[in-house]
Amino acid sequence: MAERSFKAEVEHLRKGEGDTFTGEGILAITKALLENGVGYVGGYQGAPISHLMDVLADAEELLGELGIRFEANANEAAAAAMLAASVHYPIRGAVTFKGSVGVNVASDALANLASSGVNGGALIIVGEDYGEGSSIMQERSHAFAMKSQFWLLDPRPNLPSITKAVQDGFELSEASNTPVMLMVRIRSCHVTGSFQTRDNQRPKLTVREALSNPQSDFARVVLPPMSFAHEQDKIKNRWPNAEKFIRERGLNEVFGPKTAPVGLVLQGGMYNGVIRALQRLGLADIWGNTEVPLYVLNVTYPLLAGEFLEFCEGKDQVLVIEEGQPEFIEQQLSTFLYRAGSQVKLRGKGILPMAGEYTGQVMLDGITAFLKEAAPQMLPALVRAPNEDKPQIPDLTKTVPIRPPGFCTGCPERPIFAAMKLVQKETGKLQISADIGCHLFASLPPFEIGGATMGYGLGPAANAAFDGGGERRPVAVIGDGGFWHNGLSSSFTNMAFNKSDGVAVIVDNYYSAATGGQDIMSSRADNPTKATKHPITKALKGIGIDWVRQVDRTYDVGRMRDVLREALTTDAPGPKVIVASSECMLNKQRREKPLTAKAIKEGRRVEAPRFGVDEDVCTGDHACIRLSGCPSLSLKKLDDPLRDDPVASIDQSCVGCGNCGEVADAAVLCPSFYRADVVHNPGAGEVKRARIRDRVIGWLQTRRAARRLSFEGAA
Repeated sequence: MAERSFKAEVEHLRKGEGDTFTGEGILAITKALLENGVGYVGGYQGAPISHLMDVLADAEELLGELGIRFEANANEAAAAAMLAASVHYPIRGAVTFKGSVGVNVASDALANLASSGVNGGALIIVGEDYGEGSSIMQERSHAFAMKSQFWLLDPRPNLPSITKAVQDGFELSEASNTPVMLMVRIRSCHVTGSFQTRDNQRPKLTVREALSNPQSDFARVVLPPMSFAHEQDKIKNRWPNAEKFIRERGLNEVFGPKTAPVGLVLQGGMYNGVIRALQRLGLADIWGNTEVPLYVLNVTYPLLAGEFLEFCEGKDQVLVIEEGQPEFIEQQLSTFLYRAGSQVKLRGKGILPMAGEYTGQVMLDGITAFLKEAAPQMLPALVRAPNEDKPQIPDLTKTVPIRPPGFCTGCPERPIFAAMKLVQKETGKLQISADIGCHLFASLPPFEIGGATMGYGLGPAANAAFDGGGERRPVAVIGDGGFWHNGLSSSFTNMAFNKSDGVAVIVDNYYSAATGGQDIMSSRADNPTKATKHPITKALKGIGIDWVRQVDRTYDVGRMRDVLREALTTDAPGPKVIVASSECMLNKQRREKPLTAKAIKEGRRVEAPRFGVDEDVCTGDHACIRLSGCPSLSLKKLDDPLRDDPVASIDQSCVGCGNCGEVADAAVLCPSFYRADVVHNPGAGEVKRARIRDRVIGWLQTRRAARRLSFEGAA
């Protein structure tokens, strides 16, 4: 059950010649793939490209009509390996995954693909989310393109440019027998716009037809001496062919006047930010007409020396706008100028920051600083001599607290870490490694559990150095998505083979939850096109791990605590693995809320659990908050002058999971938590009983209040 359905939008993918397509970048990319005769597509979800996989999954009927094979791959390496079909056959193939981390996982397959070269167009669509919108380490895919000599496209972030880049990517790949990487940044993925569509094209050769007539070429196998020949082929044939295609087809673009003292060289993905900065300086209009010449690199690798030097002719200084570090593009352009003996001064990092996202303000400040030095006459007078009395924006980073990510309200992973915290109270601090996924939030307050993560599916492997036995067993945490992505083959076979004495907790929330709720092998629901309902416990026992415990309700904090304690203290040899299962609350709410709303609207009786805190019983020590950390748990100041400390309170965001009460019970905190079932469309008998209860309770409360007043008067 993915985060959202694209069933309605998918119908627009059927539009043909002369129609206008309106939507976001992800859908535009899918439409472009269909228009350009793709034969097969695959990939692995990950922000900001997750929705592309969801769109393809929802469009399987249309893909089938066109003879296109779609594969939701187990991981990025499996996706990249699919492109082997384009090595020996003239079939266009495309795969997609998250930027640098996906490229890292797929690196072995991609390196072999780049060495052997391709006959059919091979396109790798990577979603880059560099900067503050990113959830990963700050790296660039550019380095991999340089290492393996992929061609890297970075189109301007508008739908016509993005769809054109898909076509250009396939054709460039075929013209140079080289895989092409198409980078779409987070804003490109979700930008909304329009473009003129063409008819969808059935692939010239489908994978079914290729299978009926198998062929191969041993010269493309990556073994000596062929691998030595591949390197020479890259330099003597593929690279020159690519440069020729890029130049003749005008993939890079030049805007603005032909003569000017300065110019800007920028990655295609930076175009909107640059134009906006120039507009704010009065040097460009809303249509993008600019008074400063722009050399827009829709292809950021390879760079074309001749094209760049032509742009520099007649200019004194050129600013390179390159997001991220190291400054690969700036270094290469500097080499071009040096070898040509050019006197043009190249500027870049230093005026613009070396690291960090190039936001609108960063772009404005950098371009302004450059023009002040290189061409002050181009700037308006107000910018050349700004008002020194202009109020300064205060630095709030020292006073405003950071807002790190956290678990959702009702998340079934909270009780796992509450139980782990209770166990650590008995055992002392444990060595705990984590993995990629929602559970990584446990490393933050209030849990502060797990401090290392080495990659998706590598949580238990990250503890391998500690798995030989010690005073306390090490604990590793991994999600079900990570388990099927890479964990089973890398982490758990590693534990089994090396007779690890460590403990691993598999957080099974039924989905690849952190990437949008896509189904995986162990998902509990029926999936019409994919195989689900394969228990994790069965896979573990299949590789020889005998000590496996299944917990089917993680909200039972006492049970979780007891199983964790058993795993840490048992005399059983070998790895100890706990599969802690409860459905992701976000997906559960997405499924159940519409059904509940429909039932209420139809007048059917519906019970909805709500939890609360008895203000008179709560002592105000707030241990419940420290143990559960639920966002619906907050503090409330009482009007009672004898109660200085605020008490715990549950707000309206509560989803009725019961975790707060379970934690309180397991930790023997207090009996202040209560459950109340809200009944929608109650029966006549229920209404009558509720009225009687209200009267009795009201009478008792009035009597108690009267006694209190009498007591206070006597005192």
